[in-house]
Amino acid sequence: MQTKAGFVTILGAPNAGKSTLMNALLGEKLSITTAKPQTTRKRVLGILSEDYYQIIFLDTPGILEPRYRLQEKMMEYVTTSLQDADIVVWLHDAQNGTKVSEDPAIAQIFRLMKNLDIPKIACVNKIDIDEQKTIQSIQYFEETKKFERVIPISAIANVNLNMLKEYLVENLPVHPKYYPDEDLSDENERFFVSEIIRENIFELYEQEIPYSCEVAIEDFKEREGHKDFIYAMIYVERESQMGIIIGKKGAMIKKLGEKSRAGIEKFLGREVYLDIRVKVRPNWRSDEKYLKYFGYSYQESE
Repeated sequence: MQTKAGFVTILGAPNAGKSTLMNALLGEKLSITTAKPQTTRKRVLGILSEDYYQIIFLDTPGILEPRYRLQEKMMEYVTTSLQDADIVVWLHDAQNGTKVSEDPAIAQIFRLMKNLDIPKIACVNKIDIDEQKTIQSIQYFEETKKFERVIPISAIANVNLNMLKEYLVENLPVHPKYYPDEDLSDENERFFVSEIIRENIFELYEQEIPYSCEVAIEDFKEREGHKDFIYAMIYVERESQMGIIIGKKGAMIKKLGEKSRAGIEKFLGREVYLDIRVKVRPNWRSDEKYLKYFGYSYQESE
């Protein structure tokens, strides 16, 4: 049997469930997931390897009209991941009905997709919530004729994911595997540790705070006979945000540290000592120097 391998780019609006879908298909939690939109900022690569095929999933940020430089970088991940794709999965939240047609940022991505001679699948997600909206969404995507296949799914309830996976394998190009079978991603442990902390920021803090934060792992030491040492810095844009992150008498940052440490230890499979600090960097979301420091400058070799 010939080996198949290829890149499957998952695209969609914010909060469509792209990260939940990739995690479900992989059977591993690689991408962070929260109830808030715009959680994913970079593309996250997840690798599913079986005997005769390898699917490299690219989880991408939700498509939006950029308002500052960070969001421009996020959309660069989207367009580059689209260019890298062997197959495109467009993920749509069934509860949004036909609103996708009203979004200019999404219309632009659809125009880019139209020029790609590769298989394109529309997955209508969250079909277990509202049947009428689900029917409307499925009809809309079937009528657009932009996609070779429309598959109704529930990523969180694992509905029709085997059907989706079979379609992906069927349409993968014949190609040797790109990565060793044991690899789950091309990212290092520092990346996933920073993402776990950022996920907990989204869960613990309200309003603008999570969107104004970035997490950098400034030191990570594996210590023989001792807990790993991790020094994480949370960057915020204003002094008032630093006060909210820390909380009264340090209560909030302590809670953040406890939740993050538990998640990191579960992910790494070993104990860690986690030290979290906070710094103010005004307007970092629009500062090219800091965006590069945080790893948002796209590398062609990635």
